[in-house]
Amino acid sequence: MKCQGQGTRKHDNKNGIEEIAMNYIGIDVSSKELRVVVSVNGKHRKAQLFENVPEDHNRLIALIQKLHGESIVCMEATGIYHFDLAVALSRAEQIKVMIINPKAAHNFSKALLQRSKTDNIDADVLTSYAERMPFVEWQRPSEEALALRALARRIAATNKIKAQVKNQLSALLATQETPEVILAHTQSLIDTLEAQIASFRSSALKTLNGNQTLQEIYTLITSIKGIAEASAIQLLGELLTMPDDLTVKQWVAYAGLDPRHFESGSSVAKRAKISKAGNRYIRQALYMPALVASRYEPHVAAYYKHLQEKRGLQKIQAICAVMQKILHAIYGMLHNKQPFDGSMFFNMEAA
Repeated sequence: MKCQGQGTRKHDNKNGIEEIAMNYIGIDVSSKELRVVVSVNGKHRKAQLFENVPEDHNRLIALIQKLHGESIVCMEATGIYHFDLAVALSRAEQIKVMIINPKAAHNFSKALLQRSKTDNIDADVLTSYAERMPFVEWQRPSEEALALRALARRIAATNKIKAQVKNQLSALLATQETPEVILAHTQSLIDTLEAQIASFRSSALKTLNGNQTLQEIYTLITSIKGIAEASAIQLLGELLTMPDDLTVKQWVAYAGLDPRHFESGSSVAKRAKISKAGNRYIRQALYMPALVASRYEPHVAAYYKHLQEKRGLQKIQAICAVMQKILHAIYGMLHNKQPFDGSMFFNMEAA
């Protein structure tokens, strides 16, 4: 017996209710691969493998659009790895996207009495979820947020290239045997990269200033000493594309600033380290603000000192803890629409 919703879905129009052909696609997403199971008329096809790169995203979209009727794609929220694919799918015609909590997928798999777990099975379970469960469409971030993210990441990439070229120039200057033409062209390349960064930053600020809500958010996070124009652009480029319903704990995990514990038997118990299994752009954007605030913002500086003197953390460990706490502060500031309050960050009197 076919489960309700498989193969067709009811659609209201002026002449009454009609059934339209509906396909269901489950995609198991990892950092490098996509496992895709397509269901047509209630029949699940063999899982297909795609790379998690833009070229294969387009190939997958073309495959889905060849199917008759509309398609619903179901994926788990997998940190950063599903995001670009979800955006690409949501922009394509005849394709609707739903992103579900991994716990929902896990519980659904248990309800199906699914004992084995492989990538192909996970994709098949997601296909069944799309067929049987109510559809909740994923809300793509605003075009301004997506543009800001693209600009921020391009700034980060260009800064990395500039740093490499500047290191090359230093090496070239260390010897008198380097021809002047090489020095001139290397310096010219640095100037070009700096001009590109300035142009990208100007475009990012124009995007922020063109939207009142974004401008207010920008004003809030720059109230933290240490977060200025450059850091704010990098942070907002990532934070504004995250789902609105995430908890602060999920923010920390998304940024890869959550602690990772290592224990083995009864004799090996290493100090917890940050997982780094998340969005590196957020970590990079928080590093310099954490350093500056740990020096010049009294409450942050007191917290930084407390971590080293009272809790025995090394300097780099204390900076990572400050980064995490700043992220906590930003979460609270944006949700409460209040500027930074150092006394809420760390109570110096109680320390």
